[in-house]
Amino acid sequence: MPQAPIPEPPSRSPLRWGPAQVWPLLLALVALFWLRDLWVTSTQVQPIPYSEFLQYLKAEKLESIRIGSQFIEGQLKVAAPDGRTRIVTTRVAPDLARDLAPYNVRFEGVVENTLLRDLLSWVVPALVLFGLWSFMGKRMAGQGGLGGLLSVGKSRAKLHSETDVRVSFDDVAGVDEAKAELRESVEFLKNPAAYGRLGAHMPKGILLVGPPGTGKTLLARAMAGEAGVPFFSITGSEFVEMFVGVGAARVRDLFEQARASAPCIIFIDELDALGRARGVGPLSGGHDEKEQTLNQLLAEMDGFDASAGVVILAATNRPEILDPALLRAGRFDRQVLVDRPDRRGRADVLRVHLKKVKLAADVDADAVAALTPGFAGADLANLVNEAALLATRRSAEAVQMGDFTAAVERIVAGLERHQRVLGADERRTVALHEMGHALVAMTLPGADPVHKISIVPRGIGALGYTMQRPGEDRYLASRAELRNRLAVLLGGRAAEALVIGEISTGAADDLAKATDIAHDMVARYGMSAEVGQVVYDRPPSRFLELPEGLGGAGLERGLSEDTARRIDAAVRALVDEAFGRATAVLQARRALLEDGAARLLAQETLSEAELAPLATAARELPAPA
Repeated sequence: MPQAPIPEPPSRSPLRWGPAQVWPLLLALVALFWLRDLWVTSTQVQPIPYSEFLQYLKAEKLESIRIGSQFIEGQLKVAAPDGRTRIVTTRVAPDLARDLAPYNVRFEGVVENTLLRDLLSWVVPALVLFGLWSFMGKRMAGQGGLGGLLSVGKSRAKLHSETDVRVSFDDVAGVDEAKAELRESVEFLKNPAAYGRLGAHMPKGILLVGPPGTGKTLLARAMAGEAGVPFFSITGSEFVEMFVGVGAARVRDLFEQARASAPCIIFIDELDALGRARGVGPLSGGHDEKEQTLNQLLAEMDGFDASAGVVILAATNRPEILDPALLRAGRFDRQVLVDRPDRRGRADVLRVHLKKVKLAADVDADAVAALTPGFAGADLANLVNEAALLATRRSAEAVQMGDFTAAVERIVAGLERHQRVLGADERRTVALHEMGHALVAMTLPGADPVHKISIVPRGIGALGYTMQRPGEDRYLASRAELRNRLAVLLGGRAAEALVIGEISTGAADDLAKATDIAHDMVARYGMSAEVGQVVYDRPPSRFLELPEGLGGAGLERGLSEDTARRIDAAVRALVDEAFGRATAVLQARRALLEDGAARLLAQETLSEAELAPLATAARELPAPA
């Protein structure tokens, strides 16, 4: 008959030394030394004084003597009255005993008890070494050193419980469309059964796309706060280490923690640090650590059950470099645009931040929003803080509208530099330059209204500035509007050439911006009759773009020499035409130009109200076609 298999002995886990095992061992050693001392004390002969030993020796009552390093042991010839046949005494130096003997004094040697000292000499170093070992082990484990090899594959995601996240959608303003998209996911987390009654399931991943500072991370936290679920937060760069395989292990550990905590939200910030397109550049390969980490993320999202109650959020401001496999259906299959807010959205964002400061009665959120076209949510928060700081510096009781205007100027143009003193000729040149910009903008139809002119140096190289404020947010620009914008940019140089008869380097930035606009009109927007309605300057490819220096530059579209020559000629023609229109505008208004420059030299700064009479007079004269 078949023989039953012999059961294997149970495996024993290896002994692990820790504080729980070391302290009982040390206490046992101390107890052992103490018991040994008691036993030795109880079994040894009671020592007698050395002077009594000398008496025994002189009386010739000792049969034999044994001499040690500290003790002398003697055997008696006749038992003592108490029955002892053996005596022990502590040795005394012979010279000292000889000196003490004539005085008939009782003296004895004393042996110092060194048990405690000997014990501490062994125990204290052991405790110090053990403490250092424990401390260094914890430090190295926390820093991913040799002591942390066992935990190097653990996820570094920060877990915020449902009570820790106190941000809601009420704290996020200016991105109403994005909030509406995320509310659906919140409802699914709160009531998955109701949302799945018709067979629908929640998208596995939601990608928040938008410029920096628009509130992508704040939206993710608000979604977790609204849903009342745990929130795992991690950045893409925290997955990747120099050890190959660590990032993949952290991805696996993160998803295991998420499944155990479901329903929950996983938020990966700066996804582009992890999800860059694979195979880009000649130095990339299949064994690259980032690629292995990305492959593991793709595999985890593929095998992820959407009904498990886990929503994966990610944020990036560079979606064009993400791997296409991340964006396909079944992974990050819903992309939510978190764009810069419009004027109404900026006013809503400002109202959220204005609650934290003490405001004067003249502060209007809509008026401040009109001053800040193109500002993101983070920029608006910084604006409110800068205005509060300006009001604090002047010891004001509340933040006024003027503080917000000054804060906008400081953010856009830079800090005022009153120590940079210009000569009289340079100040007049700067005044004519800025007044030339303003007069052309006041004259040409469709140009943005001039809000302020200043010849106070600001920032790194700005000797003056002309601030224009658009009446409304615009998302399209016609050819006529772009031509007017070119004329406004070249109005400063035209004023210098018209009045002074000489041009300066102050128009360097204006020329660069004008050249860029003219080049886009010709090569991207097809607004030149000489070149035609053909796009010659395509934007870089969205995926698999080679970085510059590895063969990525100049691969978008090749141009023949004749085409490039015609593009250059068309760009120059647009710039020259704009300069001619600006010169014609200023020549017809030369008196206004010189009068306005004189007022600017006297006051250094002219506000919109002070510029109103000048603007009215400029519009009364005809503008060139």
